[in-house]
Amino acid sequence: MPKNINHQQIQLPIIGYLRSPLCQKFGLPRQPNLVNLAGVIELIPPFDNPDAFVGLQEFSHIWLIWQFHQNKTAANLSFRPQVRPPRLGGNAKLGVFATRSMYRPANIGLSVVLLQHIEQNNHSVRLHVVGADLVDGTPIIDIKPYIVYSDSLPHAISGFASDKPALKKLVVSETAQQNFANLKKQRLLTENDIATISALIAQDPRPAYRQTEINSKFTLQYQQVDVCFCMLDNNALQIVSAVKINNKTNNA
Repeated sequence: MPKNINHQQIQLPIIGYLRSPLCQKFGLPRQPNLVNLAGVIELIPPFDNPDAFVGLQEFSHIWLIWQFHQNKTAANLSFRPQVRPPRLGGNAKLGVFATRSMYRPANIGLSVVLLQHIEQNNHSVRLHVVGADLVDGTPIIDIKPYIVYSDSLPHAISGFASDKPALKKLVVSETAQQNFANLKKQRLLTENDIATISALIAQDPRPAYRQTEINSKFTLQYQQVDVCFCMLDNNALQIVSAVKINNKTNNA
C-alpha cells in the first residue's frame, strides 16, 4: 500500500431531504421502483439554485445518492464484513459488498427513480420523484441523471437477486374497507394512497425470521395512518384495519 495515502474521513455535503409518506424503515420497498411510491426532494440553500438543474428536465430518471440516517449508532462502531440479506430468508450470510445492506462502511445508498417533474418556487427547487425506497427525511448527498446507454446493462448477471421478489396475495377485511372509506372522507387518504399501501404490504415487509407467523399483527405507518395487517393460514396477507394515528408507538 502506498505510504502517502491519507485515511482521514471525507465530509460530504447534504444537498436536500426526501419527503415520503413513510416515516419509518418498516414497510419500505427493499429496492427502488418495486412500488410507485411518490416523494419530493426538497433542496436546501445554496443547492436549491434553479441554475443547478437546467437541463435535468430532459431526463426521465435520476440517480439519488443518499445516507442511511436511521442506522443504529452501535452498528457504526465496527466493520461488519458479513450480513444476512432478507432475500435469502435472513439466515444465509454474504459479504456486505455483495449486498445492498444498510449497514456498510459509508452508510450510503444509491437509487434510480423516475423524475416526475421539477417544481420551481421563489427561486428554490423541489424534485417530484416516483419509486424511491427512502424513508421520510432521508438526507440526499447528490443527484445525477440516469443515462440509458451506460447505466442499463440488459445482459448483466445479478447473483442471488436476479428476479423481482414474488408478491404475496393480498386481501382487505370488511373492517379495513370501511376504514379506508372513512379515511377518504376525512381526506387523510386518496385512492392512490390506498393502492400504494396495498402494493407496499404485498411486498411482505415483515422481517424474514417472522414470515411464517400466522395471525401475528404488524403495523405499517403511512402518513397519518396506521395500517394493521397479518398473514392468514393460506399464506395470503390481510389488511385488518386502517386508523388515524393518535399516539405513535413502536412497530411490532
